[in-house]
Amino acid sequence: MASSSRMSWDRLYSPRRTGSEGKTRTANTARIATLSPAGAFPPGTAAPAESYLRTSFLRDYDRVIFSSAFRRLQNKTQVFPLPGPVFVHNRLTHSLEVASVGRSLGKAVGDALAARYPDPGDDFREFYKYELPSVIAAACLAHDIGNPPFGHSGEEAIRGFFRNLGGEARRRFEGELTPNQQRDLAFFEGNANAFRTLTHHFNEAPGGFRLTYATLASLVKYPCDSLNGFDKARLATKKSGFFDSEIATYSAIAKELGIPQASPEQNVFARHPFVFLVEAADDICYRIIDFEDAHRLHIISIDTIRELFLAFFDQEQGYDARDRVEQTFNSINDDNQKVQFLRAKLINLLIQRARDVFMDHENDLLDGSLNRSLIDCLAPRERELIGRIDSYSVQHIYNHRSVVEIEIAGYNVIGGMLSAFFGAIMDPGTPRSKKLLQLISSQFIITGKPDCLYYDIQAIVDFIAGMTDLYAVDLYRKMTGMTFPQIR
Repeated sequence: MASSSRMSWDRLYSPRRTGSEGKTRTANTARIATLSPAGAFPPGTAAPAESYLRTSFLRDYDRVIFSSAFRRLQNKTQVFPLPGPVFVHNRLTHSLEVASVGRSLGKAVGDALAARYPDPGDDFREFYKYELPSVIAAACLAHDIGNPPFGHSGEEAIRGFFRNLGGEARRRFEGELTPNQQRDLAFFEGNANAFRTLTHHFNEAPGGFRLTYATLASLVKYPCDSLNGFDKARLATKKSGFFDSEIATYSAIAKELGIPQASPEQNVFARHPFVFLVEAADDICYRIIDFEDAHRLHIISIDTIRELFLAFFDQEQGYDARDRVEQTFNSINDDNQKVQFLRAKLINLLIQRARDVFMDHENDLLDGSLNRSLIDCLAPRERELIGRIDSYSVQHIYNHRSVVEIEIAGYNVIGGMLSAFFGAIMDPGTPRSKKLLQLISSQFIITGKPDCLYYDIQAIVDFIAGMTDLYAVDLYRKMTGMTFPQIR
């Protein structure tokens, strides 16, 4: 999206947090405090206060990783069903690995920006040299935190339920919700739900996780509302990035960071440049790690991985030259370790490529006109090799029988619970409805007010989307009588 308002590197980061709106800011708390080595403080001198040990952006990472919402990702499906006798990635291990790649990518780009602009001031240099890796890592860590149980089929189950409403439920849904609110549910999007999970107060202190604006803006891949989203002509509107209930929150972030808006009438913004780094880290990881999981499950042979991955090194020189990489690969006896070696080499190569592409497209990033992901900006030969991986994944991984089975389970479990809880808020006076609403955690407030149907629906979707796979299955069985509850 081209814009007359150009973004600026020195404005695109801010330590301001959600929940702090209206408060006066003190000095820039994002600056790095120079710490002496342990034991090096002069006698009688106190060590630095705790607040100087962790900068604002390091705190973002810590707040995510210590949260209950993040811990629940350990039992949410990434691709293959959980649990099983063979280790495969879940949403949590995937997010940790994306954060690791994102931190390296943030460091590579931050160093390059600091070198390209050596004289803009200490704050600029300290952020891009030392803090950008923390921002990208924290955003990567949280990028899947809004995903419901059962992978992408969980999203589809939520969408399908609201698209297929009929009768009185459909009449009230269309009559009491705005078009944008209806699309929030009929086009439910895990990316938008991540932003909600991190910023909504959920019956607690305002601001949600109270993350910095810089980290939150780095997370929003599709900076538009549902009404203007799902237009694949532009990357920024391919899906949606925030629900109707969070428009004001994202608008405040955009204003603070100088992110331009398409027009005053549309809730569509330019992509924050840091988003491209978070997206690239995820793109790199899932393409490669899904192959590693498939190999462990004997879905993909070592020869297939060798053929697809080693091709990236055909034109490399030095340590990354194909003959050297292949020599080390052949010297490893264990096939799993061979895959791990190639995975590490390929991730490192793609980090370098993504950094170079980011810097080459600096002007497009700052004026909001770059309409491709960094991976899609790679050289034609590398894009063709990635296309091979994508095609093989669709054919042999994402349509594997075990993956299809977990997707079907997701449709049934999530659809069944939505039907029960939605029916309860539509007709809350019946004895069954009252019992069902007692099952919803107290942090998700059901108002029961006639003019609050959208927010009541959001509460039940929040409750279900936050569940782990196993909790969702367990609760569904008990609700349907397939498992008799035990007294605890």
